[in-house]
Amino acid sequence: MVTLGSGEYTYQISGENWGNLPEGWFYKEATSVDVDSKDNVYVFNRGNHPMIVFDTEGNVLRSWGEGDVFTNPHAVTIAPDDTVWCVDNQDHSIRQFTPEGQLLMTLNGKNQHAPAMSGQPFCSPTRVAIDPRNGDILVADGYGNARVHRFSPDGKQLLNSWGQAGTELGSFNIVHDIDIDQDGYVYIGDRENRRIQVFNPAGELEARWGDLSRTAAVHVSKGLVYVGEDYAGGTEAYKVAGQLGPRVSILDVKGNVLTRLSQEAFGDKPGRFYAPHAVAT
Repeated sequence: MVTLGSGEYTYQISGENWGNLPEGWFYKEATSVDVDSKDNVYVFNRGNHPMIVFDTEGNVLRSWGEGDVFTNPHAVTIAPDDTVWCVDNQDHSIRQFTPEGQLLMTLNGKNQHAPAMSGQPFCSPTRVAIDPRNGDILVADGYGNARVHRFSPDGKQLLNSWGQAGTELGSFNIVHDIDIDQDGYVYIGDRENRRIQVFNPAGELEARWGDLSRTAAVHVSKGLVYVGEDYAGGTEAYKVAGQLGPRVSILDVKGNVLTRLSQEAFGDKPGRFYAPHAVAT
């Protein structure tokens, strides 16, 4: 048993793998995770069952997405209505499904994309977030663009976009993750700039938080911001260097660090990470 964190944000890590996968099932890479209103856990992965849904005890409820539905699963988002948004960064698809895997909406079809860094939707998008106030669809268009796009709830109208490539405030160097709080503020994991940027609902910059490693994941819940940080050290140091990630940091909504989970180097021992690519609560 390993203890991570501090104070009221202290966690016990058993070292046992969670989730009872049937024989022959594998994740390959579990790239994203989210939780629905019933506390069912959705794991989006690059294995032979791309979407696996577990109950709270880790028992498999169902799977879907087998075959050629996905090319390179990148992110899953459970909307307030429990519909499931899936983003594939390789084939550029952005689709909404029922919890059972029935297609509801295609915001962007497979292998349809804008020119790289054109600013037009979409080019290798990374994740979707749903505005809890009005159902607007926000897309982090992060690998082939440096933009955030806001669409109407039916996906038919592009309401606004913002961002451009760069290191200055309001610019992005891989918009890798996105989340929205109850007041409509937008939190961006600006990964290669190693920061979180916070925007108001109009897309205007409100805050920039540093003192972070490569910000791969951002999750906002109940006044807390959880940040999954990939390793930011050199290629020779990754096996031994701590304090550089990979880790998970917990912050308040003002950007103050409350605790960090794991200060150790890369590894598969209990309490260590390889790449915290998604966080959900």
